[in-house]
Amino acid sequence: MSSGLKRRGSVRALMMAVALCALSVPSMAQPTATPDYTVLANPFVGVDDGGNTVPGAGIPFGFVSLSPDTANGDTNGYDSKSAILGFSFTHVTGTGGTSKYGNFRVTPTSGELGVNHLVFAKHNETASPGYYAVTLANDPAKAVRVELTASRLVGFQRVTFPKGAPGQFVLDATSVIGLRGSGQRTTAAQVEVVDDHTLSGWASFEGGWNPAPYKLYFYAVFDRPAVKYGAWKARQGEVQIQEGIGRLNGGNQTKSAANRQGLMIEYDTEQEFSNRLGGFMTFDTATDSVVQMKLAVSFISVEKAKANLAAELPGWDFDAQHAKARDLWNGALAKIEVEGGDDTQKRNFYSGLYRSHTMPHDLSGENVWWNSTEPHYEDFYTLWDTFRTLHPLLTLIQPQRQRDMIRSLIDTYAHTGWLPDSRIAGANGMTQGGSNGDVLIADAVVKNLGGFDVKQAYAALRKDGEVESDKPFLQGRVLKDYLSLGYVSLSQTRSASRTLEYAYNDFAIASVAAHLGQKGDQARYLKRAEAWKKLWDDDLGCIRPRYADGRWLENFTCTYDYPDKSGPWWEAPFYEGNSLQYSTYVPHDVEGLVAKTGGREGFVRWLDRLFDDGYYLQGNEPDILAPWLYIHAGRPDRTAERVRRILSVHYKPTRNGLPGNDDAGTMSSWYVWASLGLYPNAGQPFYYIGSPLFRKTTIHLEGGKTFQIIAPQTSEANIYVVGARLNGKAIDRAWLTHAELIKGGRLELDMAAQPNGWATRFTKP
Repeated sequence: MSSGLKRRGSVRALMMAVALCALSVPSMAQPTATPDYTVLANPFVGVDDGGNTVPGAGIPFGFVSLSPDTANGDTNGYDSKSAILGFSFTHVTGTGGTSKYGNFRVTPTSGELGVNHLVFAKHNETASPGYYAVTLANDPAKAVRVELTASRLVGFQRVTFPKGAPGQFVLDATSVIGLRGSGQRTTAAQVEVVDDHTLSGWASFEGGWNPAPYKLYFYAVFDRPAVKYGAWKARQGEVQIQEGIGRLNGGNQTKSAANRQGLMIEYDTEQEFSNRLGGFMTFDTATDSVVQMKLAVSFISVEKAKANLAAELPGWDFDAQHAKARDLWNGALAKIEVEGGDDTQKRNFYSGLYRSHTMPHDLSGENVWWNSTEPHYEDFYTLWDTFRTLHPLLTLIQPQRQRDMIRSLIDTYAHTGWLPDSRIAGANGMTQGGSNGDVLIADAVVKNLGGFDVKQAYAALRKDGEVESDKPFLQGRVLKDYLSLGYVSLSQTRSASRTLEYAYNDFAIASVAAHLGQKGDQARYLKRAEAWKKLWDDDLGCIRPRYADGRWLENFTCTYDYPDKSGPWWEAPFYEGNSLQYSTYVPHDVEGLVAKTGGREGFVRWLDRLFDDGYYLQGNEPDILAPWLYIHAGRPDRTAERVRRILSVHYKPTRNGLPGNDDAGTMSSWYVWASLGLYPNAGQPFYYIGSPLFRKTTIHLEGGKTFQIIAPQTSEANIYVVGARLNGKAIDRAWLTHAELIKGGRLELDMAAQPNGWATRFTKP
């Protein structure tokens, strides 16, 4: 452990104790210190078994995510079991499919310089929001302690080498997270040794989750001069190392044109696919074993990366930057304060709230793709996931962030012609189902979020609803069948799930049309929003794909993923799910779904089949609204039972504690909502009332207002709401409007071990 952590150890232990006590006191007690919520948020939650979260250091929505890459990492670059390759500065978190980023990996080593076979066992690994540390050691005598922290566009490393042996930093400018045979590849790169403590360069890449190319620049500095420095190139095991002054290009050494102290290596992996390229710095550790490094990135230029470093992280006080990052995280985590609940529930909650602040990435000032003064966010990965839970949460507790993200999406439409459903590294990614940016926009409009051009947003939505996509895999919709037949036929991939999503997307467009007074459009899109009924099979009681001539898909049952499971998901009628799961996805017409399934009692039995027969899947998005739909049948007790079980079974504060891919915070924000006892129906201005885990929750709203949820009797046994009062007035409904919540106030819930008929007479929000 480094000297910096030793100095802070006793203080941090005291802070942890104070924080835990402050979070556990009854509601009438006054805390004696500001809690440090970061001690409850564990970045390792979900790193394994498909959660694919990133354990390294960053700040809320920061682009730099300085994190370890391991030999068998997934899309996050990491797994707990395998050895560490080094620490790259860019990552995506919680994603499935193939990955993106993993740029500019740096590996500190002790002893002789080497650039191949850099694989090190990890020991004493620890992390908290904004901080990560590990000891790398295959040989205990060569153990290297690495500590990481970051700002938005800069990563900061403090490395403690064993004294005596040379301390090496090996930077691989060509590194990527590559997996599953269709990952990224480097197409070109350049490294310059500027002087004895500075490296700079760039690399360009293609492939990964979306195949579009991107180019990223870096500027790296060390806190003292190196005794040796240079650049290296490796090809099929053969390594060339060039020290000192000069340029290496195809093996020829020459002085640079400016005759300055510098070294440049260039290559093209189009011709030399197995090439790797990087730089190195070697330090004398005889008297001082600690070396610090900062690396800034930019999509624009090396000069912009250098400017980012100067603006964000000018000094060399690692502990101060760690404290700043921790303060930023505490500011985000303090948006929701909880009291009561056990330690596991609190750790699950704050770890989930932490992961709800990681993506998309704030790249304002880094928009190299077009000229604009608008806020710019990348890595909406993907709205198909995040519109359901993450963005409604940000609307509530990070409204300005949400406005800026919406402005960025609208700006993307203005300059590319389409509102993206997913986007990463400057290009659109796969459109998994509908045009679900429509729902995100509608959610903001019906909740009166403000701060963006609604008319321009509506133009983007109408294009989604009216214009056949030029690239349906990446943007927009396939509309020919949908507009002529009223459903997407089996002539298109993902036909049934697309029909369901298009129907709700059209409802979203109708909602924005209503806001703008476009009554004709509103009526037309509301009619189109009934498209789901065209695929409803009354005999089977579920959505069933149809051919263009109206025939049903043969040999079909509601619980088949697809009769032929040999093909990929995106070629099946239902994307990443089966019919029974998708049949719950009629968020705008649950009353219609109730009628189709035999009324309220029949609807409850229909939902029970989904859960009791094991078809409900918390680890993916198509049916994650389903537990809350019982409320439409006047059965909030069933919602309480289902949700409490999901919270206790599928979420743990452990490395494999998530039910599946976190999907950029979607599954984590589901937990946050559910544990509060609220849940959004995204795109509509109300929230379901569920079964809160905590005795008291305080949500800090815009303008200094707060909304409190008080449930003093809640417990493992007392899961049912048996009475409710909003600002002192009794309510007999299991929902709140957004307007009621956002003006601030107090929701008091009486909890008991048995239901008593509260909110059984359902009224529509």
